[in-house]
Amino acid sequence: MTLREIVVTGVGLALPGADTPRELLRAVDESGVGRPYEPFDTGARIGRRGHRYKDRATQLALCAAQDALRDAALIPGDGEELTVPGGTVGVVASSNLGNLDTACLTAAAIAEDSVAGLSPMGLPNASSNVVASWAAIRFGLRGPNLMLCNGATSGLDAVHWAATLVAAGRVRRALVIGVETRNAVVEGLLSSAPGDSADDLLLDGAAALVVEGAAWACDRGARPAAVLGRYERRTALADCVRALLPDDAAPGVWFTPEGYGTPRDASATSAPVPDGVPRHDLTAAFGRASGALGVLQCAAAVGWLGTAEGRADAGDALITSGDDTTDAVAALLLSPPGRFAAAPRRPGGAAA
Repeated sequence: MTLREIVVTGVGLALPGADTPRELLRAVDESGVGRPYEPFDTGARIGRRGHRYKDRATQLALCAAQDALRDAALIPGDGEELTVPGGTVGVVASSNLGNLDTACLTAAAIAEDSVAGLSPMGLPNASSNVVASWAAIRFGLRGPNLMLCNGATSGLDAVHWAATLVAAGRVRRALVIGVETRNAVVEGLLSSAPGDSADDLLLDGAAALVVEGAAWACDRGARPAAVLGRYERRTALADCVRALLPDDAAPGVWFTPEGYGTPRDASATSAPVPDGVPRHDLTAAFGRASGALGVLQCAAAVGWLGTAEGRADAGDALITSGDDTTDAVAALLLSPPGRFAAAPRRPGGAAA
């Protein structure tokens, strides 16, 4: 199996202001930062029992994961029992700041009261892999389990490595999660300029995808929403885009890096994407998304592909994370499902 035969079969969201992939684009069009949305209520999605001894990042991730697994017909609408063997599903999660608050509070407790001040139930949340681990435990996903914390490109890197696991035959499908939270610790780290408002800067939410081998999706009757295209990782935005779009080819839509075009972003003048291509900066509506951005962008691209603007002949969705001010840039193409869309979805799926 090649990376060109990997499809997206499920999308899940847990963030204020958008419940579906198409609503992500509407939120960008209708509102800017400073949005009046209430924080996402994780208890309404996963129940209060799902909150015990879990930090905010894990709670949000579980909500998005549940949504994506249901959208992919890997769990039923009224339960969480997998419709496929657990060993065929892996997890790749991305978060740069998700459990930073837990790690800092744990260190502070040790400094003040030694290890005697720690709760044995809360300490596992200080693990860097806690988000991916709890997703696997909750839904019985027994395939490879990875957590990425890789800066601006982390979300797209997670999508790429999940696809690589599938292409290599390690699993037949993988759940990809991107999550970041807004709390006092993260605010203190990122709100460094006088007058910065954390509400204007930081995402508090999660997005999830199910990426799957096209053959395996077809076998269980799942209807793909998009096809994963080429992925590139370079040191400059222009080089990364040119590697995916040779000869200045135009994509159908461009999901730009966060803050694209702001004064600090010199790459805005050099990216070889024609001016007529529609472009969306999701952080304008949802705040800086850090390690969740690439997954969130893929979810929005799926929404675009499902609209009239994203018809089969409209071109691919170009997704970029990172710019010339970060240590790397990643880019990915998502294509319409095309021939992979022919298989009708059977409710509940079939074991595969």
